[in-house]
Amino acid sequence: MLHTLTSPLLRAGLTAMIAFRALRRNKLRSTLTALGIIIGVASVVAIMAVGRGTQRRIQDQVSSLGSNLLIVFSKSRRTNAAAAGNAESSNLTLEDVEAIRREVRSVQAASPEVTLSAQAVAAGRNWSTTIAGESPGYLRIRDWPLARGSMFTEREVRSAARVAVIGSRTARELFGPLNPVGQTVRIKNMPFTIIGELESKGAGMGGANQDDRIVIPYTTAMRRLTGDKYPRLVTLQISSDGLMSAAQEQVTALLRQRHRLADGRKNDFDIVNQKEIADTVNSITTMLTYLLGGIAGLSLLVGGIGIMNIMLVSVTERTREIGTRIAVGAQPRDILLQFLIESITLSLLGGAIGVALGYGISAAASMIPDFHPSVSIGSVVVAFGISFIVGVFFGFYPARKAANMNPIAALRFE
Repeated sequence: MLHTLTSPLLRAGLTAMIAFRALRRNKLRSTLTALGIIIGVASVVAIMAVGRGTQRRIQDQVSSLGSNLLIVFSKSRRTNAAAAGNAESSNLTLEDVEAIRREVRSVQAASPEVTLSAQAVAAGRNWSTTIAGESPGYLRIRDWPLARGSMFTEREVRSAARVAVIGSRTARELFGPLNPVGQTVRIKNMPFTIIGELESKGAGMGGANQDDRIVIPYTTAMRRLTGDKYPRLVTLQISSDGLMSAAQEQVTALLRQRHRLADGRKNDFDIVNQKEIADTVNSITTMLTYLLGGIAGLSLLVGGIGIMNIMLVSVTERTREIGTRIAVGAQPRDILLQFLIESITLSLLGGAIGVALGYGISAAASMIPDFHPSVSIGSVVVAFGISFIVGVFFGFYPARKAANMNPIAALRFE
């Protein structure tokens, strides 16, 4: 007889066999019972994977701007709407940029920037693009290699030469498969000689295509295209990540001194720290990922309630079976273990299917261009851990109810 066996390990093994046999007898009901766990685990795994992919994409977009950057923006001297953003009212001068280069030792490169949108015309084609007036250090700051040709020099900046480095998207729209280096492009009816082509970088912050631009000397942009006397902003590259905060303080102090701002007066400029932006974005995306994962995890609670409900029904349906087992020698702990095994098996099976489904959802999401969700081992371990806990927690009450049955009453149950 089964219950005359005295080995605890053998008794547990045979009890597990009885539990598995009971689950196989009701395959459809077992599957439907596990459905809540399947949906919950799949949702959690997929959301965590998509969240990690989103975080990585944002990090890549921030990194595509360059590394260790401080961006100094000028505030308008006048506050009316017509003057807002007008370079003529800027507080930031080219002399300020030279002072920063000279006095802040951690600044490796600086590029005053003037931008405008204009029609570029070449080879019988025209294309509306961004014209960026920059310094020769622009490529170093942006960590942007050239596909061919060369960058303009400081000498060409001083002479406001009409030379240009073209982005890959703009080159493709204007010249098709032809090599653009050596070709002429007209901007505002003014000819520029293309001396270089940038490597493709793709979308940047905000989804804008970074490759759709033409880079020219900032002096050329100011004197020949916009008429601006002041740069709109200055991008600074700092020598190391650890010096970012100190460099920001030094630049702030230097500009306040040069602009003769008394103590208590607000800055007439803004400084954006790239590291602070990245850290803020990372913390926000991490918080949102865990928040959405927690909301999705509520379906695990619903799944656990479903398991408890079905297990209670199962205990009622199998009352005579339970009475028979107790009558032939089964101990209450054997009955408790049997129903706990059924509950945990349903929960873990749902967890396994949910993880596989979560992998499938993240794989489908990876078909989105430049998006790479990744399922972490940690999220899989957590999913199985929660599934096990749900099985134990919601299966314990029905299992205890079965174990505490009166065998005589159970055998008389109709």
